[in-house]
Amino acid sequence: MPLVRGIPPIRSRRGPRRRRPGKLYADKGYDYRHLRRWLRSRGITHRIARKGIEPSHRLGRHRWVVERTVSWLAGCRRLHRRYERKPEHFLAFVGIAAALIGYRRLTS
Repeated sequence: MPLVRGIPPIRSRRGPRRRRPGKLYADKGYDYRHLRRWLRSRGITHRIARKGIEPSHRLGRHRWVVERTVSWLAGCRRLHRRYERKPEHFLAFVGIAAALIGYRRLTS
């Protein structure tokens, strides 16, 4: 719930800013009735794999983008293990790593 609440307003070309996402994809670890009810009450369409009923590999199309990006960040040795004690420094290194990854993708 705090993660969904922490999503900033989404810019749009026309009309007012959207305050919440339209859809949410999650794996079996988030399969709880109270979470489904909470998302439904906020008007968010959810796609959560149910424990013991359906496989989570159907969510792979959407999760692959996030997991691929996290693996790119894990390739940066300084970020692989969190050497920095202060979270501000760690976030700065994540920003630098993201810039370098973006630069490499654009030049290749």
